[in-house]
Amino acid sequence: HIPEVLRLMGEGKFRRAMELITEANPLPNVTGRVCPQELQCQGVCKQNKRPIEIGQLEWYLPQSMKLSRDPVDDLGEVVSPWAHRTLIVRKLKGLEEAIDVSVVHPFMGSEGWSFENPDDTAGCVGDPVNGAKRLHEVYTRANPTYTGRVTVPVLWDRERETVVNNESAEIIRMFNAEFPNLARRDVDLYPESLRAAIDEANEYVYPNVNNGVYRCGFATTQEAYEEAFAQLFAALDTLDVRLTDQRFLVGEQATEADWRLFTTLVRFDAVYVGHFKCNRQRIADYPNLSGYLRDLYQTPGIAETVSFEHIKRHYYESHDTINPTGVVPVGPALDLDRPHGRG
Repeated sequence: HIPEVLRLMGEGKFRRAMELITEANPLPNVTGRVCPQELQCQGVCKQNKRPIEIGQLEWYLPQSMKLSRDPVDDLGEVVSPWAHRTLIVRKLKGLEEAIDVSVVHPFMGSEGWSFENPDDTAGCVGDPVNGAKRLHEVYTRANPTYTGRVTVPVLWDRERETVVNNESAEIIRMFNAEFPNLARRDVDLYPESLRAAIDEANEYVYPNVNNGVYRCGFATTQEAYEEAFAQLFAALDTLDVRLTDQRFLVGEQATEADWRLFTTLVRFDAVYVGHFKCNRQRIADYPNLSGYLRDLYQTPGIAETVSFEHIKRHYYESHDTINPTGVVPVGPALDLDRPHGRG
């Protein structure tokens, strides 16, 4: 299916491309996008709930995080927007001591994500639990016959030595609700009264914005690119209008929907405008989205999850079909610390 998958991706038809990949590498029918064990998710899932002790879970991320053990030397960022949102929810829910983090190198080559750090990139943390050199070794440790996709983030159960989940949308729901004795109870990013509105916002933002920038960047035909480009900026225009009279996407409270959008917006001017050719205008040029982005960025603890140096390195060095020279731009100059004026 490889030629057909590449063609579909070039035309922006990512869903059908993933269907073909799944047909060739069928995944176990379990909760979570990929679970190497042919079991229901263990640990924090509702189907098989049991207590989770501090230090029992391990979490694998792209070049990423601020380890609470050393607030200066271990500062990095999440290069993947999907993994970044799990790190943000971990921070907001106060789960840093409950869930440890291992951090792969920002460059993703032909063998996928790697724990090796040949250039001593700051913020990379090896895998002390399994001693893996590459992330695929973690998957095959859980299931030696696994041949499917190897993605981040991954939530790992040390006691059972298996993957709990690797779907970021599900992990952030777990972090929000499934650690009542370890997490902050005064923060609820998916309150029952707003769930319908949050789900509606997510369903709009994901295909048009989160995935929309990738559809632009990886398009291999002019038609596919222009279609994705039009949908992306139509959505951004709509969101900018929506934020005229309300502080956040579903009202005056920041929710899961805002943080799912944030991880794309914070990369937009630094990477997507140039690298993915999303260049009609910057987020900084939007009257409401620009302040909204700064508002979220200035939430206590969030800025330390973002490093534009590592974000840019991942995209510009890893995507050799888009940027074959591997040259990483020095700019742009961004000022996300100036007043946001939104409450």
